[in-house]
Amino acid sequence: MTDQAVPDYYRAWCWEQGTSALDIVLKRVLRPELQPDEVLVRNHVAGLNPVDWKALGARLAPWMPGQVPGVDGAGIVVAVGRDTGAEWLGRRVAYHQSLTRPGSFADYTPVRLRALIDLPSTLDFETAASVPCPALTAWLALAKLAGRTGATLLIAGAGGGVGNYLVQLAVDRGFAVTAMCNERHWTRLRAMGVQDCVSGPLKTRAALPGTLESRFHAVIDCVSADHAAALAPALKANGHIVCIQNRLTEWPDPPFTRCISIHEVALGALHQYGDDADWRDLTTAGQRILTCLAEQTLRPEESVIRDFRDLPTFLNDLQHRQFSGKALVRVTPVEEA
Repeated sequence: MTDQAVPDYYRAWCWEQGTSALDIVLKRVLRPELQPDEVLVRNHVAGLNPVDWKALGARLAPWMPGQVPGVDGAGIVVAVGRDTGAEWLGRRVAYHQSLTRPGSFADYTPVRLRALIDLPSTLDFETAASVPCPALTAWLALAKLAGRTGATLLIAGAGGGVGNYLVQLAVDRGFAVTAMCNERHWTRLRAMGVQDCVSGPLKTRAALPGTLESRFHAVIDCVSADHAAALAPALKANGHIVCIQNRLTEWPDPPFTRCISIHEVALGALHQYGDDADWRDLTTAGQRILTCLAEQTLRPEESVIRDFRDLPTFLNDLQHRQFSGKALVRVTPVEEA
């Protein structure tokens, strides 16, 4: 069931072997048969994220040659599965895809209905494609925390893509936020409501500045497991540490001392273990975030957009930090959008 002709074969960047983004190959792939609860999205823009290069070489999922990478995309629903209503046809959507399914680095992507996020009518595809991985990761990190208004929160790595949303969503929830990041980000983050900024990131296992000791209800770390462990002394009693990059493998305190709670965050967990209620919570949060972006009450990360044919070099540049900003690839030419 379609509202426009969908070709039997279409373009897709495919992983065949290797761990370098430069190894992915542009091919023509066969249009998949949709599962009953899936739709086919014609991608207009794909978002690039660190997980996309980290997954190459089947390091995060059991890939076979021919796997299409890419977890984030935005476009238009052009076909629906048997159990999916025709009202979805023509809808503008964004999504976060499972690493085990065909990804967004293609003209078309099959996506489960429960993962779709409706786009506000005034929001462009570029902004929408930039949202799912960083913004929903930030939302999940904050969902781990119960805190009274004014509770102190340290966000390490606040200058990055996830940090951009963490800061704004945390301030909106009433946390008193301290940002740890490079000084070049401080003016921007203070304008978002951050109360204090400190230099970072810390050197691995470096001593914590005394001014930060036992100060925070929670720490959210976007840097590394070692970095998160070094920040444990910043927590007050019964505090929380949330790891976005890797996780702590050892408890940082002796038993019955600081009594902290440790959390890890990964959107992939919902694809494998989440139920429909979990996905409703996540996509509802995504809808609210997109609405705030459309209404300009939430600030997106600055975008860097390149053409679909440049995707391997762009992903390689992302891995090696050759630019600043949110990496986006325009899949559908502007004149066809």
